[in-house]
Amino acid sequence: MNPTPAARAPGTLIEIRPRKGVFDLGLDELWRYRELLLFLVWRELKIRYKQAAIGVGWAILQPVIAVLIFTAIFGNFARMPSDGVPYPVFAFAALLPWTYFAEAFRRGGTGLVDDADLIRKIYFPRLIIPVAMVTAPLVDFLLSFCVLLVMMAWYGVAPTMNIVFLPLFMLVAMALALAVALWLGPLNVRFRDIKHTLPFIIQIWMYASPVVYPVSIVPERWRFLYSLNPMVGVIEGFRWALLGRANPDFAVMGIGALLILLALAGGVVHFKKMERFFADVI
Repeated sequence: MNPTPAARAPGTLIEIRPRKGVFDLGLDELWRYRELLLFLVWRELKIRYKQAAIGVGWAILQPVIAVLIFTAIFGNFARMPSDGVPYPVFAFAALLPWTYFAEAFRRGGTGLVDDADLIRKIYFPRLIIPVAMVTAPLVDFLLSFCVLLVMMAWYGVAPTMNIVFLPLFMLVAMALALAVALWLGPLNVRFRDIKHTLPFIIQIWMYASPVVYPVSIVPERWRFLYSLNPMVGVIEGFRWALLGRANPDFAVMGIGALLILLALAGGVVHFKKMERFFADVI
């Protein structure tokens, strides 16, 4: 649907009409409704920590506990290699982007159904909802990143100059989370059991990514296929940027980034095609 611009004199008739063409996506509406986007992000943060005993402390506590468990099981018992880095730092550097992606994945996949009342009552570009769901977990990421820096200082691990590339890898993780949300969100509107599969998908995806182990333990003959998982490049990129260990395979990362862009472009088209039915089905 295509509303005319919001700035009009009082009493002016606003016409909402169907869009023409598959690629008439109306992405400019995201900018016109930017205040709504910011409000939805702020609302997500308030809902997450409202009436919580330690508030935003959960953003720090959850990854710290996970790292302690991973260190005990995989670092001490299983003796998992960590490329010469203290295992807690090695695991935390991977858990940081993974936790962001998993949370953005979960929220993006269920956001449309969670905001069903809003969708049924008023018009706004529905694309704002998955964008907001993917943006909100960045606050948790920034808080956890500060903890990682403290942990690195404790173990005497200094960040490398490659840290300037960290936002690039974060952008790739955001694009991947948004691409997944644009495909799964509309499917969840039609088939509500999609949300029940999300925790399973996230769990399997985590063990298919080098969070608790290095890529070096993957057999050489499978490494190219394994690296087509876009989160492999993101996680290895984080470790490279922060810890300065083995250089990631930038050729494979480029292929992964291309796949993400294709999935993102297809996701936008799919989302805009399905959004006209949201209010009726949801």
